[in-house]
Amino acid sequence: MSSNAADQANFPTMIIPRGTEIRVNASGQLSIKTPGNLVIQNSGNYSEIESTNGSIRIEENVTVEAVSIRAGQACFIQGTLTAWRVHAKRITLEERARAFIMLQESEHLEMAKNARLVGNFSNEKELFFMMGKFSPQLKELPGTVDMSTPATIEGRVPAAWIPPSSQPGTTPTPTHREENGDRLRVAQSLLEREIARTDLAPAEAEALREVLYALRERNVTRVGGIYRGAFAELKTQSEGVRQAYEQLDGYFGAK
Repeated sequence: MSSNAADQANFPTMIIPRGTEIRVNASGQLSIKTPGNLVIQNSGNYSEIESTNGSIRIEENVTVEAVSIRAGQACFIQGTLTAWRVHAKRITLEERARAFIMLQESEHLEMAKNARLVGNFSNEKELFFMMGKFSPQLKELPGTVDMSTPATIEGRVPAAWIPPSSQPGTTPTPTHREENGDRLRVAQSLLEREIARTDLAPAEAEALREVLYALRERNVTRVGGIYRGAFAELKTQSEGVRQAYEQLDGYFGAK
């Protein structure tokens, strides 16, 4: 065997299954969508990780940050995961796993004795309600925190505006700019649910996905340029789609 062939034999083979989609957004975050099982062995910062029909595993000593993780079956965590949303039939935190999950959507949650889970809200309403109760404390939070080490609070950042329904006994008066920003957040939340519909044709789902990607990336210019055409692709307009369109139309009409 030649030395070149011997060197190649020391490295594992990477196989990208048919149907896999890999994208990179403007912030350099990867989005991976694959039809089967996905094993993550390298730490990284991702926009979206999705296994349509299989499971996702984050291995030991691997740190993953992601906006959204979606698995058709299970999400196994051995290392450390920080994510806004995780959707799977089962989420399993194995020994010494660490997970910081804001919105956890699963039928079953399993945790080893030494695993740790932070977050774990089931929907946006629960999250907004909790943030509303502790809005004074949110004002004290620093802009950035290293999750791996203890942090001291040395500065203040403005608290996010919480909808009035989430703050019993208070009557906040959001500014025009804050109201517009909230429209984008509501539209994104609605589209997160709509994209999971089983009655969408591939072209319809892809059109909505493009708008959702742009919203997740905070690419407002792109959203404004594509959302009308994307919604025009839909043959049937559900209530969620109609509300999402109204939120986007209200935002760009008010600018």
